Amino acid sequence: MTKIKKVQESEVIMTEMVLPNDTNTLNNLMGGKLMHWMDIVGAIAAQKHSNRIVVTASADSISFQHPIALGNVVTLKAQVTRSFNSSMEVYIEVWAEDIPANIKTKTHRAFFTFVAVDQNGRPIEVPKLQPSNPEEDELFAGALRRRQLRLVLAKRMDPKDAVELKSIFGLEDALGKNQ
Repeated sequence: MTKIKKVQESEVIMTEMVLPNDTNTLNNLMGGKLMHWMDIVGAIAAQKHSNRIVVTASADSISFQHPIALGNVVTLKAQVTRSFNSSMEVYIEVWAEDIPANIKTKTHRAFFTFVAVDQNGRPIEVPKLQPSNPEEDELFAGALRRRQLRLVLAKRMDPKDAVELKSIFGLEDALGKNQ
């Protein structure tokens, strides 16, 4: 029997403070440091879903919307959006908070993919995911399209086999007539 888990079982919230050693010459958080934190919070969410060791397979769609200043408190929230055979897509949102000014801003978001592995580093099956609300349903549905796009861009899937991507652009009929 395949185990099914709910999205909230994988949710992780991590908080960090931007210190001088984390910043660039403009006193803003370095992008690489933020990606490091995102990788950590995403991996923890994937581990909670799979109950396994996980490795990062991809980090994509990282949107740098606003700089994060020295002294800001950074809150990262991660949750699994969909699981496949051994991989899991994790959605990460980032907020920066200037506590003295009482200003909190959503600054970044990203999708990471993690693969669960056994003790020998070989991919291993993960539980299925059950969304529980409209937002989770939307992320769940979009995960298949994002996965196909990742695979096409990595040349691990033939674009003509990316059925979900064809449906977005209305290409099913056009591509079907050419075949």
